[in-house]
Amino acid sequence: MARGGINKALVHKARQALLARGEHPSIDAVRVELGNTGSKTTIHRYLRELDDEGPLIPDARPSLSDELGALVAGLAERLQVEANATLQAAEAAFAEERSGLRNELEQERRRCAELEAQAAQQQQAMAALQAETQQLQARLHEQQLELTRLDQLQSDQRIRLEERERQIASLEDKHRHAREALEHYRASVQAQREQEQRRHEAQVQQLQVELRQGQQALIVRQEEILQLNRDNERLLGELRGAHRERSELQEQQARLAGQQNELHAQLARLETRNAGQQEALERLEQSRQALGDELEQARRREVEQLRQAQQTEQALQVALARCEAELQLLRQARQAASTAPGAAQGAQE
Repeated sequence: MARGGINKALVHKARQALLARGEHPSIDAVRVELGNTGSKTTIHRYLRELDDEGPLIPDARPSLSDELGALVAGLAERLQVEANATLQAAEAAFAEERSGLRNELEQERRRCAELEAQAAQQQQAMAALQAETQQLQARLHEQQLELTRLDQLQSDQRIRLEERERQIASLEDKHRHAREALEHYRASVQAQREQEQRRHEAQVQQLQVELRQGQQALIVRQEEILQLNRDNERLLGELRGAHRERSELQEQQARLAGQQNELHAQLARLETRNAGQQEALERLEQSRQALGDELEQARRREVEQLRQAQQTEQALQVALARCEAELQLLRQARQAASTAPGAAQGAQE
């Protein structure tokens, strides 16, 4: 087969056309007649073969069947070449596009797998954070209950301390009243002694009688003084015990206040940590939703690309079928053209 679609029939036709015009069928003239196509070596070989087949007859006109056969053969060959080239180009483009789509599909699948793995990790991390948040909330509830109990205990201790202070105030009032009574009694006794001493000379006999009565009264008074001293000592002991109990209650209240401050600080830290974990949980939830949306978009793109690939494959199959049908028609036309010159020759004979 000649390069560029040049064959022996076309060279023969061009040679005959030049002879019909009275021109010499040189290689350059034949090439110009063919539209500046074809190799000079090929044209020279075909001209030599035509010269070997028979002498040049300028005035002889080629038969219609020869021209039609050469034309049909040339068209069939060119159509076959073009069809083969088109088919090869379409197959190469289809193969390249199918390979690219397969690579993109594989990349999307790997990306989907990575996104699913990342989503699973995010869900696990979210579950762990939720469990830890629940534990922290339980601990926070326990701490709040403990704080409530300590507040109640502190309130009870404060009430008891107030009651003790009231008792101490009452004991101090009693002690003050007893001291005032003792002082008043001592003053009255002293005044009575002075009065009795002034009247001693005038009332000796009466004083002796009254002295006995005074001695008896003094004994009673001394017993009362002893009783008041004992009451005073007892009140002083109760006062010292109340002071000690108040000191102990104040120390216990200070310890409770320290524990309460520590619990408040721990509660604040737990609330801060809980808020941070809540924010991290919200960020993880947003990240999970974004990953889900991205995964859904990737799946949609994959489905769309698969659909486009299927449509492209169907279109290529239709084009391939059409090319095969045209090629079959061309083969039939070529076969018919190849049988037509033989039939025409038989009719001439």
